[in-house]
Amino acid sequence: MAWAYLAVAVVFEIVFALGTNATKGFTRLWPSVLTLVAAAGGIYTLSLALRTLDVGVGYTIWTGLGSIGTVLFGALIFKERITLPKLVAFAAIIAGAVTLKLSSGL
Repeated sequence: MAWAYLAVAVVFEIVFALGTNATKGFTRLWPSVLTLVAAAGGIYTLSLALRTLDVGVGYTIWTGLGSIGTVLFGALIFKERITLPKLVAFAAIIAGAVTLKLSSGL
């Protein structure tokens, strides 16, 4: 169940990061509300995941996959560029997340 909570936390993390951009410095009401709800939801579901997972594993995967999702959706929604160095970094993050999961024994 911890991995399911972590997956939900990653989604909240992505929504939080993208929402922060959409708030225009917290000057737009509904994107600001969405961003704050996503931040709270992400921290809450991460805390549920960390009841079972090691903090180093859970937090690293949460931030790593959240970063990847943010860059991918940022490219789709905000037309940001994805470069070769970004792709190499994604591969390294994914490899690290997989290695952490495998090393956790779950």
